[in-house]
Amino acid sequence: MISLSELTICQGGFSLRGVSLEIPTGQYGVLMGKTGTGKTTLLEAICGLRPLTAGRIRLMGRDVTNLRPAARGLGYVPQDGSLFSRLTVREHLAFALVIRRWSRAAIDRRVEELAQLLGIEHLLDRRPSGLSGGEIQRVALGRALAMRPGVLLLDEPLSALDEDTRQEMYDLLRSVRRQTGATVLHVTHNRSEADRLSDRVFELRDGGVCDLTRENPAA
Repeated sequence: MISLSELTICQGGFSLRGVSLEIPTGQYGVLMGKTGTGKTTLLEAICGLRPLTAGRIRLMGRDVTNLRPAARGLGYVPQDGSLFSRLTVREHLAFALVIRRWSRAAIDRRVEELAQLLGIEHLLDRRPSGLSGGEIQRVALGRALAMRPGVLLLDEPLSALDEDTRQEMYDLLRSVRRQTGATVLHVTHNRSEADRLSDRVFELRDGGVCDLTRENPAA
């Protein structure tokens, strides 16, 4: 579950006020909004990367409002993937596990699981400079999933992809959701992504969130 209650986020002259939404456990929520409305700012606040002025954040039944990012039990895929140029795909998938001092055998098993889930076994020894846009997004998704998070946040993961790759990623995201059971919040400005993937659709407008699922229950 993702539950935001009356969040206020102030950043320079920009602010979001009274932002509330709820995505039940295991469901796929899509947050829409025009460029500059604060979609990424909201995701970063959920991650713990932006301070709140007011409000509460609950993830999978836990109040995480004051927890550091690593303690929130979520995976985050930034818009550009944000891969490290010097690390191989294998090292990206293992990154969070190494930091948490998993055993080498456990890391190897998890990396293999992720590579199979995402169809990137043949890329494990490659570096980001040799990857396509779709491959970069698969690696970033794998890195986010490494610790088996209950919540997954995706910041416009399909925006830079061509149409054929976008179709592949629709299928992949459905498969990831089915196999992991994660609760997902996916940010986009593309209505077709919402129509293809979502259980619930929200729109960020005028500094607050509207629940389009409730406004259009037959959609």
